[in-house]
Amino acid sequence: MGRFAPCPPEAVAAAQALCGPVQLREVTDRRGSAVWQATGPLGSVAVKLGYGVGAETTAREAAVLDALPGCTVLAGRSGADVWYATPWLNGPSTWELFQAVRDGQNGRITALAGAVALCRAVADFHATGWVHGDLQPSHGIHTAGGVRLIDFAWSWREGTDPWWEFNGGITHLIAPELAARIARGPQPVRPTAASDVYALAGTLWTCVTGRWPLDYEAAGVDVKGSSPDGLRVAIASGIPLCSARPWPELQAQLARVLTAPGTERSTAGGLADLLSAVPL
Repeated sequence: MGRFAPCPPEAVAAAQALCGPVQLREVTDRRGSAVWQATGPLGSVAVKLGYGVGAETTAREAAVLDALPGCTVLAGRSGADVWYATPWLNGPSTWELFQAVRDGQNGRITALAGAVALCRAVADFHATGWVHGDLQPSHGIHTAGGVRLIDFAWSWREGTDPWWEFNGGITHLIAPELAARIARGPQPVRPTAASDVYALAGTLWTCVTGRWPLDYEAAGVDVKGSSPDGLRVAIASGIPLCSARPWPELQAQLARVLTAPGTERSTAGGLADLLSAVPL
């Protein structure tokens, strides 16, 4: 691994304004984005730094956080880099919550409750007029006060101008109709609540199985040899779901969402209701 990016002194000062004198713990540093947990006597904050190709992405996310109701964020620039600090969320991600399920150690009661709570959190987010745009297994944090969404770099509020170019967040969880619009243009492409729900169902499928929902091999798609653009074209044309069903009752409900046309797809709240009825 390479050297972790240094945390700008301006960001450290912002963290200390919220928490008092802080200690930094390195969390992740990849693709032009570094994150620390800054902890002091008054609490903890997440500090995110966007540098190089990640600067614009971090600036977008800071702007979204500043616009979201109930969010606390301090943001600024350090030269060409962009940083922000926001309260740290304590709790496992949805991916982590499903670990026992993937390991074959049961854990279904906790996982199912978490899946329903994640769907409700997405439904609440949509009810405010926002679309997330990049739901994936690590972007829901299950705190003591409920599920909180993170990573809003592609989020936008309906009725406002979307970001000038949208490439669908993580490619493997992009809705087919959204993949088609990105492939054919023109930009800007608007993600929708319906495309969020596809990604939500795909996220939960991945958390259950440990793999992406689509069976690329059955469709003759060489994932490693394909560019994101090529994968989006393939997804737009239709790829079947993987056959692995370690949790068939839950996956049957997710499959209903993943195979439905965008105009007929359940809402996030509707998916929560479907999952609530899954027998244990």
